[in-house]
Order: sequence, then C-alpha cells, then structure tokens
Amino acid sequence: QVQLVESGGGLVQAGGSLRLSCAASEGTLSSYAMGWFRQASGREREFVAAISWSGGNTAYADSVKGRFTISRDNAKNTVDLQMNTLKPEDTAVYYCAGATTYTTTPQLWVQYRYWGQGTKVTVSS
Repeated sequence: QVQLVESGGGLVQAGGSLRLSCAASEGTLSSYAMGWFRQASGREREFVAAISWSGGNTAYADSVKGRFTISRDNAKNTVDLQMNTLKPEDTAVYYCAGATTYTTTPQLWVQYRYWGQGTKVTVSS
C-alpha cells in the first residue's frame, strides 16, 4: 500500500518549465513502476510518461517526447516530471500513479493500482 502526493503544479507561460514531484506519504515508491498521466477539462485521461522501479526503463507519449523527462530517486522516495518548453495544450491536472510491474504497455492506465489526487498545470499562451 502506498499513498501518493503530487506537487509542483501552477501557472506558467508558454515556453516555460515546471517540475512536478510525486512523493509517498505512506509506504515506499521504490517497489513500484511509476507513471504520470494527465487529464484536461472535458477530455479523457492521457498517458504522459512512465519509469521502471530501477529507473532503467522509461517511456513517453509522443506529444511530450523531447520536452518532458521522468526521473526517480528511490532514496528520497520521489518521482519527478521535468516539463520544458510547455505549450497551452499541456494544460491539465497531472496525476502520478504506481504499478506493481513495469510492462511493455506502460501507457495503459488500468494497470496502475495507486493514484495521487493530482496537481493542476496551466500554461498560458
């Protein structure tokens, strides 16, 4: 069991950067594959990035590849999402999620058992 808490959201101008962080208020993240998803108003939840428990494998949605970087520090019990060159279409609530296994299809949200409450990111044009 792990409780996830996201932080770092906010308002930023297009072209700017934000760094989101996901921490465990209970339990440890080190045993889990972790993912970031987002949901814009009126739209379905969308995969953003994922990382294996060791950090050795990562995956990104095409829409963020080259702009976002997922990383983890198991000693600090955190998973971060560095977001650069932000665009208005990146505006959404961002959620971190934990899965017991890193699979070949990390973009499928159904395999993530644990979810945070989300942090809102707004990118102005």
